[in-house]
Amino acid sequence: MGWGLPTEFAERVLDLVEQIPEGQVLSYGDIAELLGRRGARTVGTVMARFGSDVPWWRVVRADGRPAQGHEDRALEHFREEGTPLVGGPIDGHRVDMAQARWHGPL
Repeated sequence: MGWGLPTEFAERVLDLVEQIPEGQVLSYGDIAELLGRRGARTVGTVMARFGSDVPWWRVVRADGRPAQGHEDRALEHFREEGTPLVGGPIDGHRVDMAQARWHGPL
């Protein structure tokens, strides 16, 4: 689909996502807060449209669940990177936000 070029805000989102260290995550809302504007849904839209070339699996829902439809691929990345997880096959794997949340660039 022709989504066009990323906006300045989208570029800022993608730049921040690229900085998230292995084994750590930010929620969509965390990114919006760190950037000081817009909301979690806007960040989600940016990731859906332009996030395929950045470590998208490091951006999760506030409860630690990965992007809908990408759970299996995200879980592979989480395991490779040693991202702390909670839950299991029955209730779903989620990132342990208390341990894995990145507090942003210094």
